Amino acid sequence: MRPSRRIAIAGLLVAAAAGMRLPDAHVAAARAHAAADGAFPPQDPALVADLDRIFDSPVLARGLVGVRIESLRTGETLYERNGARLVVPASNMKLLTLAVAADRLGWSHRFETRLEATGAVANGTLSGDLVVVGTGDPSIVAQDFTHAPLFLEWADALWNAGIRRVTGRIVGDDNAFDDESLGAGWAWDYLTAAYAAPSGALSYNENVVAVRITPGKTAGEPAAVALAPPGASFEIVPNVLTGPAGSNATVTVSRLPGSARLEVSGRVPAGGSVVSRVTTIDNPTRYFVEGLRHALLARGIVVRGGAWDIDEVEDLPAASRHVLARRESLPLSALGAHFLKVSQNFYGEMFLKAIGRAAGRAGSASAGRQAVRETLGAWGIDADSFVMNDGSGLSRYDYVTADTIVTLLKHVWQDERLRGPFVAALPVGAHDGTLESRMKNSVLARRVQAKTGTISNMRALSGYLETNSGEKIVFSIIANHFTAPSSEVDAVAERALARVAER
Repeated sequence: MRPSRRIAIAGLLVAAAAGMRLPDAHVAAARAHAAADGAFPPQDPALVADLDRIFDSPVLARGLVGVRIESLRTGETLYERNGARLVVPASNMKLLTLAVAADRLGWSHRFETRLEATGAVANGTLSGDLVVVGTGDPSIVAQDFTHAPLFLEWADALWNAGIRRVTGRIVGDDNAFDDESLGAGWAWDYLTAAYAAPSGALSYNENVVAVRITPGKTAGEPAAVALAPPGASFEIVPNVLTGPAGSNATVTVSRLPGSARLEVSGRVPAGGSVVSRVTTIDNPTRYFVEGLRHALLARGIVVRGGAWDIDEVEDLPAASRHVLARRESLPLSALGAHFLKVSQNFYGEMFLKAIGRAAGRAGSASAGRQAVRETLGAWGIDADSFVMNDGSGLSRYDYVTADTIVTLLKHVWQDERLRGPFVAALPVGAHDGTLESRMKNSVLARRVQAKTGTISNMRALSGYLETNSGEKIVFSIIANHFTAPSSEVDAVAERALARVAER
């Protein structure tokens, strides 16, 4: 190809990639010439034209959409639009987090939590402290709004060891992670929402608490408000009345970040069932040890010194501890499936800090981000093709390119150590997770395994697609800055995938 011609063609393609709407004939001609001269892999002109029309939808007219679609079999780029442009990925950031966690920790990694004692036991009394040492297990949860099964197991272990009283305290050792519990770029006005739960090396019930509202017997009576599971220390300010039977429940829960004042207001119908709302807690470690203290008390074991965060005590003996009980989580392969299937933000922040700790650094988001950059760099991903501030994608400071997502997904697919559990963790179209209600009665049903992404004015879908011929496709579609309903943006992405599935 003559240099002047190559420059002209490249100019047309760059303009098209940047979002400039050139006549279809000009772009098609440029692609055809480039393919003929061997500058780029050949593309199917009909497929490209159809996808151009789909992504030119008025739904995306004011937005930016980054797209890359490749064949895993041939490596051919089937379609690309703004693939090198940085866009906000939302929960597609979880793909980076889990891929690097699998590489750095290993799919068989389990998080350990230990219950230790600092004193001797005699005549039913432990003369010393109980110390709980955490390493970032995100899966210690309560059951049916009561005590965590783990806490009851530990209470039974103490009882069987002859312990009825503890003269000291329960101290939560959370030093495996730092105390920066929130992600960079998280907004203050949603920090009490369940999807923005804080992280900590000792975490309990995904660091959220349920607010349970029980109607009175007749309309006009105050409703009862309670918290579950035990452990949260909030001052409840109730203002919920019982409404007429058959009326709708309208309950709001509000709390300023860092405040212990929890206001609950609204109405619930007489004769109705208990209404639940969920909110976050502020100190994961205190929540954990208070939950354990309540469980011990329920089994008849009294801890005289109360429950404390290790940062609040100065006289904890460093030596002479002995382990009373320990717990190991399910392996990362199982935890990762929950992480991606339901898009659990809390797990992303816990995994990111664990990545940093596994790299021999601090258990911090900063150390985790550095380990991610190093790992992805080794996979051939440029450092300037993504900006990672948290592990979940909740932050609007996060950026990534569709090209980067596809490169990562291709690496995972080609690495036998990573592929199986990673692909199994992805939601399946019309079947489970965040794709359970999408792609029904569509050619895509059960043929798409992909991660969704959702924050205001942003939608993403990246993963794998099997075509009619059985060919495996890898793709990333990330739309930003639109004002149309999200369901309409989803429909555009699914129309594009359905067209690709015809191959």
